[in-house]
Amino acid sequence: MSAVDGDCPARRGGQGVRVVESTEAAALFEEFYARLAGWCRSLVGSEALAHDIASEAFTRLWSRWGRVDEPRAYLYTIASNLIKDHWRRTERERRTLQRIGSTTEEAQSPADSATDIRDLVQSLPKRLRTPVLLHYYADLPVLRIAEVLGRSSGSVKTDLHRARQLLRAELRDIHDIS
Repeated sequence: MSAVDGDCPARRGGQGVRVVESTEAAALFEEFYARLAGWCRSLVGSEALAHDIASEAFTRLWSRWGRVDEPRAYLYTIASNLIKDHWRRTERERRTLQRIGSTTEEAQSPADSATDIRDLVQSLPKRLRTPVLLHYYADLPVLRIAEVLGRSSGSVKTDLHRARQLLRAELRDIHDIS
């Protein structure tokens, strides 16, 4: 029986193909993971985040293994997109801090500030937290938030104003205690 008639390993359940793919994937991981993680670390400045990004890039590659022509290029493309997402998220958090009115710039690392603001936002009542997350983190306009939440735009603006007041007061308290 020829491969055309169905005798190839892929048509018999794919066992032969999976073994080859698994071996190739493992070899690529062994050869390339440390290099990709190092490249990510040079861009994000964090060992843990670099490994998270490299791992996620490999996970996404494996989910598309048979459909990717250039695995190394795909890994770098995915990793660079994940890094850009990280930078965007960090920038949104920085802008959020500025919008909320944090006027004190103490010798606190950006990571500490981001953690503080995330904790503060999480502590808001859900009615106020949801519009803050949608507006400042997801960059949605007030009209779109109103649409999504089924509220009027005036109600969303009021909630955002109240949330900023609460966050501003909490930030003042934190910085006065420190």
